[in-house]
Amino acid sequence: MDESGGSGKPQSDGAEGLRPTEPQGPHQAPGSQEPTRPVDTAQEPERPADEPRRPAEEPKRPAAPADTAGADDPVGPADASDGPAQPGRDGAGTRPAEPSSSDSRITLTKAPGQERPTEPQRPRAAHSGRTGGPGGPGKGAPVPPKAQKGPGGGLLMGKPFGVPVYVAPSWFLVAALITWVFGNQLDRVLPELGGARYLVSLFFAVAFYASVLVHELAHTVAALRFKLPVRRIQLQFFGGVSEIEKESETPGREFVLAFVGPLLSLVLAGVFYAGMRTVEPGTVPGVLLAGLMISNLIVAAFNLLPGLPLDGGRMLRAVVWKITGKPMSGTVAAAWVGRALAISVLIGLPLLNQSGALGGDTQEIGGMDTVTDALLAAILAAIIWTGAGNSLRMARLREHLPELRARTLTRRAVPVETDTPLSEALRRANDAGARALVVVDPDGDPMALVREAAIVSVPQHRRPWVGVGGLAQDITEGMRISAELAGEELLDTLRATPATEYLVVEESGEIYGVLSAADVERAFVKAMARPT
Repeated sequence: MDESGGSGKPQSDGAEGLRPTEPQGPHQAPGSQEPTRPVDTAQEPERPADEPRRPAEEPKRPAAPADTAGADDPVGPADASDGPAQPGRDGAGTRPAEPSSSDSRITLTKAPGQERPTEPQRPRAAHSGRTGGPGGPGKGAPVPPKAQKGPGGGLLMGKPFGVPVYVAPSWFLVAALITWVFGNQLDRVLPELGGARYLVSLFFAVAFYASVLVHELAHTVAALRFKLPVRRIQLQFFGGVSEIEKESETPGREFVLAFVGPLLSLVLAGVFYAGMRTVEPGTVPGVLLAGLMISNLIVAAFNLLPGLPLDGGRMLRAVVWKITGKPMSGTVAAAWVGRALAISVLIGLPLLNQSGALGGDTQEIGGMDTVTDALLAAILAAIIWTGAGNSLRMARLREHLPELRARTLTRRAVPVETDTPLSEALRRANDAGARALVVVDPDGDPMALVREAAIVSVPQHRRPWVGVGGLAQDITEGMRISAELAGEELLDTLRATPATEYLVVEESGEIYGVLSAADVERAFVKAMARPT
């Protein structure tokens, strides 16, 4: 395809490279009687003979130098500014002496009009200290990588140990359900309370979730003790989750980190039992303490079941990891046990409730209670099954993380001075086979990175008059990264300073190139999709 804009000479390197610009004489549109006038390098298409001529009073513009990039060049929101032509660092003028019709292009990975690429997120540890509500675990399986806009997650309640605690909107639904169910039970035990039983029941719901928070804080304190960062604690539907952002370094630490949650729930159950011995049975305090004791026993017992994503599954993973020496083997074993556990809950929980084995009365099959039990079992089974699957995916990703290396993902870059016209800078990039621009000072020290999104937003005919400095982002300390970074360390570094591009340097300080966050994200997603 001829992209020469009328010169009749195709590019020598196709879409991947640029050829040197060639001078061209003035251009006059056919069918027009106006005098010959120069045009900019975007190269107007020839006008049909019946197209109206331009008004005679239209001012003539000087001939524009060659525009050496297409609409798919690297880029970010432009803050373009016109500036005088200045000599480049290599001694060549930044604007060609004569206009050219070359419309060569740099091939880029980003399509025109795309928005700022999302920042890759490092994987959070599969462990999340899940605690169950009355009869179930908390939801909080690891999530796939995506852009993060902050910790978020609901209503912020505080920051114990510096870790934010959020209450998700789903908690209010569950709290209302607990209030209604426990209130009906109180009506049979303490009928004299009347309507006040729902106030007592609401207090029970809040106290129960306070004990869930203690469970999560146990995981958090252990993680901080092992120098593992905790992003947040969230109280939500069916319990809570502690989002620990790194994996334990040893199976022993993994076991301890998982076990402290159920252990604290057992301790709380013992405390509430001791409190029951000091009050009269059949009173409001006695009923509340009994309910909290039983609830914490259920939480501890459920979380000790040996399947991911429960704490017992993390403990099983640690044991298999210790035996085999391979954390992935432990994850696979615990995840499949978790899936088997999900099927057991789906089938076994309704049958146990109907038989009265869980302490209730024997139920007839087909009643409303049967439907409620089946629905609850389906929700719990789905949570466990999904959590086990997520644990497998995150473990697979962690195995491939070392393949994410800054050195292999970095784009080659060319240095340009701040007043270099964009068209000239892109020409130099094409000649060098580069895909990024670094703005340097007269001494050659890097100052800013030309944003990929900014270049695309500049129309082709404006590029000869737009200096690269107006399209660049100043390089902060966090945007200067080592070419030796890889894996989770690389992702941690990018998360610490969100940006679209980063300057990659050698240990000596020499410029190696530019790393695009979009390239890292694509490699990250590709690593997740690869089989183990």
